[in-house]
Amino acid sequence: MGRMSASPAAQPSRKVLLAAPRGYCAGVDRAVIAVEKALEQYGAPVYVRHEIVHNKYVVKTLEKKGAIFVEETEEVPEGNIVIFSAHGVAPVVHEEAERGKLATIDATCPLVTKVHKEAVRFAKEDYDILLIGHEGHEEVIGTSGEAPEHIQLVDGPKDVANVEVRDPDKVVWLSQTTLSVDETMETVDALKGRFPNLLSPPSDDICYATQNRQQAVKQMGAQADLVIVVGSRNSSNSKRLVEVALGAGAKASYLVDYADEIEEAWLDGVATVGVTSGASVPEILVDGVLEWLAARGYEDVETVTAAEESIAFSLPKELRRDLRAEAARAVGES
Repeated sequence: MGRMSASPAAQPSRKVLLAAPRGYCAGVDRAVIAVEKALEQYGAPVYVRHEIVHNKYVVKTLEKKGAIFVEETEEVPEGNIVIFSAHGVAPVVHEEAERGKLATIDATCPLVTKVHKEAVRFAKEDYDILLIGHEGHEEVIGTSGEAPEHIQLVDGPKDVANVEVRDPDKVVWLSQTTLSVDETMETVDALKGRFPNLLSPPSDDICYATQNRQQAVKQMGAQADLVIVVGSRNSSNSKRLVEVALGAGAKASYLVDYADEIEEAWLDGVATVGVTSGASVPEILVDGVLEWLAARGYEDVETVTAAEESIAFSLPKELRRDLRAEAARAVGES
């Protein structure tokens, strides 16, 4: 009797862990709807200063509807409407808009506005304000502009040694809302090592959505061979999710805007794929990634839930006024 051939090695069962919460936060939802409503209410064009949120797909979709994205306020022709992005702007930008006879819609996330107000209050009380954040990020530029004489940027724990203050007993820290929670606390601990009387903000500056998405990835990352984060390269909170996934034990993690950016080679030897998305990513892009994975045998999807989110913000008050008429009046009065 001939020998039986050895059976091929069993394929490891393939599955997807889908993080919850993921994708749009309340601040992003509000900002995107603000642009859509402005286009409906006032017609195109509506100008937007900087990307309304850091996501390529969202920006392209809004451009198709008639939004025009500009880098600087001066690029907007007078008498037009300009929307400020979810990341917030410095007071000087509001002044530029007024000088340019522009009607403005401020789509700054209310949680970023909270940090701006903290900066103004502590500056009035003559504190040195240590702003933990990434140099050049729009949110950091906007917050710093509220009190430039009082604020200095601290870009992670490595930057702590460079900090100089006038009075070590009158120092407070604030932070960008989209940072890694763990790295921020590491920076705060290092700052407290130098300034034992360092004051903390009245409530945590890192937004609830950033924290919840990081927590979901921590739970998922420990069980995943590969974590795919859907988000754009200039999205701070999306990049942090990649770092958090690797820190939680994922063997590999990559940031992609679209499913077609995933490389087949990433799946070599991978049984479990974690999927999440940054706070400015619409769910349609996550659906595309899930379809791409299902076509390659990863059809079993299990949701990993870290928190339930029910927060919603009301739309900017300016959408309840006739801004085109206001802008025309401003031009007429000049």
